Amino acid sequence: MTYLIRIGEDFKPAPQFKRYYFLSLVILAVLGAFFIVLPVSLTGEGLLILLFGGGMLALLIFVAVWIPLYYRSIVYHLTETEMTWKRGVWFRSTGIVPYNRITNVDIIQGPVMRLFGISNLRIQTAGYSAQAQAEIRILGIEDPEPLRELIMAQVRGRPPVAAVTGGEEEETAPAPVGAGQDAVVAELRAIRELLEKMAGR
Repeated sequence: MTYLIRIGEDFKPAPQFKRYYFLSLVILAVLGAFFIVLPVSLTGEGLLILLFGGGMLALLIFVAVWIPLYYRSIVYHLTETEMTWKRGVWFRSTGIVPYNRITNVDIIQGPVMRLFGISNLRIQTAGYSAQAQAEIRILGIEDPEPLRELIMAQVRGRPPVAAVTGGEEEETAPAPVGAGQDAVVAELRAIRELLEKMAGR
């Protein structure tokens, strides 16, 4: 079931995003058991089996507890001028991306995500480097196309901001048509008069 994302309201990943993480955990657990625990158990060393098996179990329990906490921590917000995000269980991270720095919004969907009907949005920005990079990823969106259109509508409504070396921003407005032409014409006339005077000597 999709829900409407509006400017000025917080939104989160779809609920099936948690199930996607849990399925990913199960797949990793099966691979870990097959490639780590099984070869160790074939050695017949009880201590090694206990060490690796116990370590794998502790890691699985830890991640299983972490997934719902991480899901609850993710919050995205769109304003009239920028996007904000925050997430993290133990170490919180936040970010702000102005619309006038966004160059493109890509929709990413792997095979497991397709199974749950969710996608990630990768926001490309024109940063201070020459190469565009993913400044923000919006995770676990059930119907990503309307959200992409909403973001790009905000982007199209704003002029780009030039990135200046050193981290300073400068908003450059286009010069009006004919600006500076009068000064150039006056300068050319002065040069012509000077040349005529020199020629008349």
